[in-house]
Amino acid sequence: MEIQEEHNAGKEPYKEVAVRELLAGLEKVIVTSGKKILEFDDIKNTSKIDDNEEMMKKIIGRSGNLRAPSLRIGSNLYVGYNEELYERLGG
Repeated sequence: MEIQEEHNAGKEPYKEVAVRELLAGLEKVIVTSGKKILEFDDIKNTSKIDDNEEMMKKIIGRSGNLRAPSLRIGSNLYVGYNEELYERLGG
């Protein structure tokens, strides 16, 4: 896997508005919550993003920023760290 773009969220955090822009055009968001892996499909439509409060609560941390680590691969966004998930992504 080759990194095409890296963003330091510590210096320039993704606030909720920027997160909504990031989500536009994605097909799937995969969020880790403890040992759980939650998948949110069919989010290409902006109204789906606005309607999906559960997803937004899971990807936006208490600080109001996108949770870290976050990784975009193609049309999927992976939010949070889960060893099992990262092993699957690694091949």
